[in-house]
Amino acid sequence: MSHLLKNKHLELVWDFPLEKYRFSRFDWTGKISSLKYEGMELLAKETLESLDYNSIGKGLYNEFGISEPIGFEEIPVGGWFHKIGVGLLQKETTPYFFAHDYKIKPAKFQFTANSHKIAILCNSASINGYAYSLSKEIALMEKGVIIRYRLINTGKKTIKTDEYTHNFMGIGGNFTSEDYVLKFPFELDPDIFSETVNPDQNVVIQKDKIILDKSLKAQFFFGNLSGGKERKASWELHNVRANIGIRETGDFKTTKINLWGWKHVISPELFFKVSIKPSESMQWVRKYDVFSL
Repeated sequence: MSHLLKNKHLELVWDFPLEKYRFSRFDWTGKISSLKYEGMELLAKETLESLDYNSIGKGLYNEFGISEPIGFEEIPVGGWFHKIGVGLLQKETTPYFFAHDYKIKPAKFQFTANSHKIAILCNSASINGYAYSLSKEIALMEKGVIIRYRLINTGKKTIKTDEYTHNFMGIGGNFTSEDYVLKFPFELDPDIFSETVNPDQNVVIQKDKIILDKSLKAQFFFGNLSGGKERKASWELHNVRANIGIRETGDFKTTKINLWGWKHVISPELFFKVSIKPSESMQWVRKYDVFSL
């Protein structure tokens, strides 16, 4: 089942934690699968080739610990470790691989919702000294969405991980890649990216923006656009044919920004670094503003 948030300009669809997508990668509290502005869809799916769209990433799905979930290296194969916002996963392979379909013992979820706001609570089991409580609030603004996070360390060991939203953007659904311009609030230098995968050579890096060529066909990826430097957590995507823009801003500085995409989707990713001692907590906010160009 899903819940609809709606106002004069926006419609947001959030899927219940134990419904639809139930795999081991993405946070089950953050399954925003659709966002429409003035009736136009802004979000996309990970792939158009899947036979089961409930098994893949979509919309504004977020994830904790894409490289290494908390406690993974401390346990033997066969043991269980935390994937924040999902539950306990069984260690079947090493090293950890985010796309592997791990066995899951789901966490406990509670939520309340009305026409403008959703409040979600995820409480974990305690295992190997780690435990947490994740609360999230998703609310509509007049022309935007705000997501408030609070992560409490209820265990005995320090939690160190990261969180990001994949941001599967696809403004207008069927609009092609050359309609997009992606802007950042800092100067882009390809020499400091940690990784570049641009097989068609049709993703064009300019001073403060990225342009996609109409002949784009293959997947592309650029790792850590800031080169590890601390930057304002922000990006802005324009679709010039649809005449719509969307901007994400975080209330934090980021030292890691990734970009992935394909012919139908573009995904800028702002990473938030998490480090929480026992009995302490961290809070952060992600805000999305939608506007006409």
